[in-house]
Amino acid sequence: MDVKAAPNGVATIEDRILRITGYYGYYPGYSSQKSASRSSVTRCKPGANCPITRSGISRQLSPLSVAEDSAAPILELQSRSPSGICRHSRVERQIRSGEEGTQTHTENNSQENQAQTRCQSCTSTFLKVVWGFLIILSVSSSWVGTTQIVKITYKNFDYPFFMTWFSTNWNIMFFPVYYSGHLATAQEKQSPIKKFRECSRIFGEDGLTLKLFLKRTAPFSILWTLTNYLYLLALKKLTATDVSALFCCNKAFVFLLSWIVLKDRFMGVRIVAAIMAITGIVMMAYADGFHGDSIIGVAYAVGSASTSALYKVLFKMFLGSANFGEAAHFVSTLGFFNLIFISFTPIILYFTKVEYWSPFSAVPWGYLCGVAGLWLAFNILVNVGVVLTYPILISIGTVLSVPGNAAVDLLKHEVIFSVVRLGATIIICTGFLLMLLPEEWDEITLRFINSLKEKKSEDHAEDITDSSVHTRSRSRANGTVSIPLA
Repeated sequence: MDVKAAPNGVATIEDRILRITGYYGYYPGYSSQKSASRSSVTRCKPGANCPITRSGISRQLSPLSVAEDSAAPILELQSRSPSGICRHSRVERQIRSGEEGTQTHTENNSQENQAQTRCQSCTSTFLKVVWGFLIILSVSSSWVGTTQIVKITYKNFDYPFFMTWFSTNWNIMFFPVYYSGHLATAQEKQSPIKKFRECSRIFGEDGLTLKLFLKRTAPFSILWTLTNYLYLLALKKLTATDVSALFCCNKAFVFLLSWIVLKDRFMGVRIVAAIMAITGIVMMAYADGFHGDSIIGVAYAVGSASTSALYKVLFKMFLGSANFGEAAHFVSTLGFFNLIFISFTPIILYFTKVEYWSPFSAVPWGYLCGVAGLWLAFNILVNVGVVLTYPILISIGTVLSVPGNAAVDLLKHEVIFSVVRLGATIIICTGFLLMLLPEEWDEITLRFINSLKEKKSEDHAEDITDSSVHTRSRSRANGTVSIPLA
């Protein structure tokens, strides 16, 4: 079927269709050129001879040839469209779907990792709290046991310096206990000599030398002996409750010395705690009047707390912080120094009849070993507790020894506490607890109060929203509409 050329130059229906559809390959005469190119090919029926002409290959038109020719541009357009645009869009969709799948997978992995991290942090916090609770009980029990056994030992053996020297010698076993724990828990086990050299770095890069042994160990050994000796002397004059309460003042003395010597941060709340500790000391001394054994016992207990505070401040100044292994090494070194250089002191006291006992069979070795063992256990638990749990819990365990000793004194020794002594003990313990507040306690408190206010305001806003929604729904149910006023 022939189609005349239109005035606008469009020759065939095919050209019109291509122009209307906006086919990008269209130009005038497109369909005639395609028909000429296709006419150079001859279609042969099956079994027929295909003639060869000079133009190449001719074809015999079948009844469907006209329909095929008219449909060819449309089919070609359809075939090009999927292979071009649609295929490109399909690739883009595949890429986007792949990216979205990757992003979703990454988000799922991140959420799983966050969940695992939260679970691990919650588990570690729970274990720390459990260990802290156990160590609080252990520290308090060991300190109460040490104090009470000393009071019992004084009934038959009243020689505090020998008890101090004997108990300090047991510090030698601190490092062997630590190394036994290392063998039981560590995956990569080290030899005792290698571990000893590693822990001796607390004295410097060169380790423990004879010069450092005498220079660093001597002052700390003397302070250690003075602290324990004065504590035992105070137990001869005062009850176990009073001595343990007065010894809690060492926390206030540590703060004052650190503020003066180490230039630590000034905190008003700790100054208040120090004032409370001093007030408790004065009240304790005033309980029985400023005379007799009471004032002497208070002086011994305050002296023990002061030397303990000086020991801690000097340790921080010269040796810094130490891990569990280094602390075990240092305490064992103090035990060696005590055995080698301070052993002459009890001998001198024995021959000068200051601390003389006879015969040796009268010495209550069972009580002495009990005091030494509990004292060693207390020192080990304090250092282990810093590793396993929060350091503040160790201090809480120390202050809990005061009510523990009070319970034993009241039930077993039938001690009657006066109102002044009871008030002094409460004031000292309160000051000790104030010392445990962190440096940023005021900022933490303000943030906590602000968070409570914000939560309260959010809850109030949610209540208002819920009430308004309930009012609207009820008005709609009744056939009325409530219009809020601006």
